[in-house]
Amino acid sequence: MLKMNTVNTAKPLPIEGLEAVYDALAHAIDQAGTAKRELFLVKLALLNANTLGNAHLFEQNLQSALQDL
Repeated sequence: MLKMNTVNTAKPLPIEGLEAVYDALAHAIDQAGTAKRELFLVKLALLNANTLGNAHLFEQNLQSALQDL
């Protein structure tokens, strides 16, 4: 049985890092194209959830992302 990490030890990105991530994400979404955009975003979310290693924290991030859409 896989054991999930329960503590996020990563440091938050500074503004410059967030801007770089935003730019890379926008470019990747454009590369995926309209027909594959949703599939790309789901794959990206699953890869990041796996890297994060914490399902509860991922769910918290989902709820934060849904706010004020």
